Amino acid sequence: MKSILVIGMGRFGTYLAKRLAELGNQVMIADKNEDVINRLSPYFVDALIGDCSCEEVLREIGVDNFDICFVTMGESFQPSLEVTALLKDMGAQYVVSMSGSEIQSKFLLRNGADEVIYPQMDMAYKAAVKFNADNIFDFIKLGNDYGVFEVRVPREWVGKDVVEADIRKKYDLNVLAVKKGGTSTVFMATDYVFEEGDHVIVAGPFKAVDRLRK
Repeated sequence: MKSILVIGMGRFGTYLAKRLAELGNQVMIADKNEDVINRLSPYFVDALIGDCSCEEVLREIGVDNFDICFVTMGESFQPSLEVTALLKDMGAQYVVSMSGSEIQSKFLLRNGADEVIYPQMDMAYKAAVKFNADNIFDFIKLGNDYGVFEVRVPREWVGKDVVEADIRKKYDLNVLAVKKGGTSTVFMATDYVFEEGDHVIVAGPFKAVDRLRK
């Protein structure tokens, strides 16, 4: 369990904060919109109405007590940049800021952000990979050339286990899990026999998954 501060309760900030709370973390939210905070406050351990680009407001929060501070202020870039810099100046342990462009990401990193989230680019990249192929159902990017993919089990694997299919040698891929019926996930055992209709979770280079897809 972590202690987390989320500043900025737009759609992204709200989804993020609620999910973090559902995962068992202690989440405090902050926003200058009183109506928004009054509506959301019952879901969280603490909530603050205030303009966090003001140093006095952040001092009241005590930002150095949180494991992670998220800055998800989407209305304009300048307040987000100011809050990011103030958080770091006040001793915040780890600052994650939301960005709307590559140039914004660079400024945020230079002014105190330990990490930047760029939701539009991340989702666009994921959608492009997913819909570029008929049998990629989900995708997580791990680096410039690697990722985790959910793919339909190839016909040549059906009736074989992981060793017999010789997946690592033939495709340079690691099989992590199998989805049965599109819902339940079974972590892989080497003696699991692939069945028609299985979805396989594999990790490896993009090129290897492309070879598998073809």
